[in-house]
Amino acid sequence: MNDWTSGYVAELDYTHDFFHEMTPSRLAFSAVSRGHRHGLDSDELTYCELGCGQGFTANLLAAANPHIDVHAMDFNPAHIAGANRLAAEAGLANAHFYERSFEDFEEEAELPNTFDVIALHGVYSWISRENQQRITGFISRRLKPGGLVYISYNTQPGWAPSMPLRRILTDRAAQGSGPLEQRIEDALNFAERLKQVGAEFFVSNPGQLRRLSEMKTMPRNYLAHEFFNKDWTPFHFADVAEDMAQAKLEFLGAANPLDHVDDICLSSPQRALLAEESNTNRREGLRDVLLNEQFRADIFSRGHVPHTERGSVGAWFQTGFALARHYGSGPLKISWRNGDVALEAGQYEPVLRALAEGHKTVRALLEQGVFADMTWGEITRLLTILTGAGHIVPCLPSEGYADRAAQCQAFNLAVCKNAEDSERLGFLASPVTGGGVAVDRMEQLFLLGQSEGQTAPNDWAEFAWQILGPQGQRLEQDGRVLTQPEENLAVLRARAHAFAARRLGILTGLGVSLIAADPLLSDAVAPKAALSGRSTAA
Repeated sequence: MNDWTSGYVAELDYTHDFFHEMTPSRLAFSAVSRGHRHGLDSDELTYCELGCGQGFTANLLAAANPHIDVHAMDFNPAHIAGANRLAAEAGLANAHFYERSFEDFEEEAELPNTFDVIALHGVYSWISRENQQRITGFISRRLKPGGLVYISYNTQPGWAPSMPLRRILTDRAAQGSGPLEQRIEDALNFAERLKQVGAEFFVSNPGQLRRLSEMKTMPRNYLAHEFFNKDWTPFHFADVAEDMAQAKLEFLGAANPLDHVDDICLSSPQRALLAEESNTNRREGLRDVLLNEQFRADIFSRGHVPHTERGSVGAWFQTGFALARHYGSGPLKISWRNGDVALEAGQYEPVLRALAEGHKTVRALLEQGVFADMTWGEITRLLTILTGAGHIVPCLPSEGYADRAAQCQAFNLAVCKNAEDSERLGFLASPVTGGGVAVDRMEQLFLLGQSEGQTAPNDWAEFAWQILGPQGQRLEQDGRVLTQPEENLAVLRARAHAFAARRLGILTGLGVSLIAADPLLSDAVAPKAALSGRSTAA
């Protein structure tokens, strides 16, 4: 292993994922939900991602937020080369990538002095204690007062039963030779043999049988980075909170809004027990025990400035929302930690139908009367749950929309061009939300066909097949690989029609397009949420 890796897997590239929790507009919503006054509504922001992997999240956020200067680092030169290539293809002037280690990152002369947001996803648990301390030192010196930190990490007690399994796998892989991917395969097969001969560990820990079964289905490059690094630390919350405290940070709340609603996470007796604990760190640690938590994604702030009651209501009033999923009719089924979430159709249906007409602020929804006689607490609870469950998504204001739309269009075109050769990039940028939207390869090819003048779903299918067919790509149906061109075309046509009926309208509403809008019509395509009182004080 080369010294530059510091024990971190470098042989297999990391996945090209997008992490919604890192979106500035979503971080802003989480802050509002927790009653915190954030500074993310500024016209100029600086954002830093530590350990950016392939840099796809950083590139997408830069595309969707031209007003944010995005800086991202990773120690792997292949990752940074790929990130720079995509940024160049999309013409992103506000995306900056650095091949640096945590040790020497601050030596980079082009870095801003301070950042509004510092984010690290899937990093802290997988690096040495020395590098963890370098990160907290960087945050201490570079995060602005009032700035936010997003950090995700493996957590105790949820990982406690898996630590022996992880040790078995890494020891076995270390004994082998040859490519890491094959050594991972051999390690999984060895663990399977242990199960088959009746190892008491699996008998006493049946949950690890499920984990082993799940691991066998996961991409090997994901497993390499998740389980096979030299350093791997599941933290107690209090330990991470203490590290953040060294940088003058305090816990703001979970990045997932669903975790802001205790009654859908915990039983009544559990909530009563937690209410007895006033210390935040101990309370979160007890909560992790009650939930057997194994992964946390948290937001910390450098200087907590709470809203007044009136200010909190005003912040909610100005928050815009857009529909993120197609909604036809019938009950919404939302399940979370405490089982199915009970929502009344009479409350959520008017909201979803109103947002199907266009993006709206909470103020506009109130003026439209969609909340009927709901209390303020019921309104904010409903919006928080719908956001956490992915049915609606927070919006950016209308100011700057034309610039965002143009930059997103260029980025999305670059991503969809990549879809001609691979399915690695599975998200497009939304100028409405400032975040990403999951769009698979077939859907990207349909959009690409539309951008090249194909007007009907059957034409999009033909366009996609002209790309896939010569590559030897074949679709599957009912577990069978389709060998005949006409069979493949039939499936593509069906998918294209379904896309047109259920997905295209949502993507259009989110501003996800490969067709440049007429600048003179920018007001017409700007988020309606912003045009219905976004900037008016409550």
